[in-house]
Amino acid sequence: MNMPKHVAIILDGNGRWAKGKGMPRNYGHMQGSKTVEVICEEAYKMGIEYLTVYAFSTENWNRPKDEVDALMKLLRNYMKTCLKTAEKNRMCVRVIGDKTGLDQDIRKRIAELEEATKNNDGLHFQIALNYGSRDEMLRAMRRMAEDVAEGRTAPDHISEELFEEYLDTKGLPDPDLLIRTSGEQRISNFLLWQSAYTEFYFTDVLWPDFTKEELLKAVEAYSNRDRRYGLVKEE
Repeated sequence: MNMPKHVAIILDGNGRWAKGKGMPRNYGHMQGSKTVEVICEEAYKMGIEYLTVYAFSTENWNRPKDEVDALMKLLRNYMKTCLKTAEKNRMCVRVIGDKTGLDQDIRKRIAELEEATKNNDGLHFQIALNYGSRDEMLRAMRRMAEDVAEGRTAPDHISEELFEEYLDTKGLPDPDLLIRTSGEQRISNFLLWQSAYTEFYFTDVLWPDFTKEELLKAVEAYSNRDRRYGLVKEE
């Protein structure tokens, strides 16, 4: 099987899953966080080296305040859980997105988590928090413009490779496979630049019900595709 090196996942369907069980949306988010832990472990066992999940977008701030507050509380708790999981499985954890938009205590926990796991040699796990791809590119361009203005780089030196150095995903390989759960077939402002040659896989399964078997289905679908770059078949 042709195993993707980097898999990205849009975690969708937590609220609908909870509603279907007669429970509040926050219950779905709690179950969804448990699914993340399971999939991290299973992905690494399968040979996937990088896993990036879309946990909280820049647009998610528009949700009802009580839901956002509950998500932030869940995030605080998850940072502690993730540190324990990372220690156990030697995960290298990195958060992408505009961290300045998060509360100070959350930023502190993120920094501690990244520092504690930076030398781990297991799964490279990226969590997209307060992330939007358009916002990411605008922030990148502002930093690049500052460097041009200060003479640290020249306009004629700007290339795709240089631009990628300013993105949140600096140093990461582009995703080979992007999965979205819950039946929606759009990528919702997630890794737009990085997904130029990514294979997409959409499933009706709601995120809390996403299992090892569902991940394997997505990987098998990816493996069976004839991947081409600019009409040149990949070797």
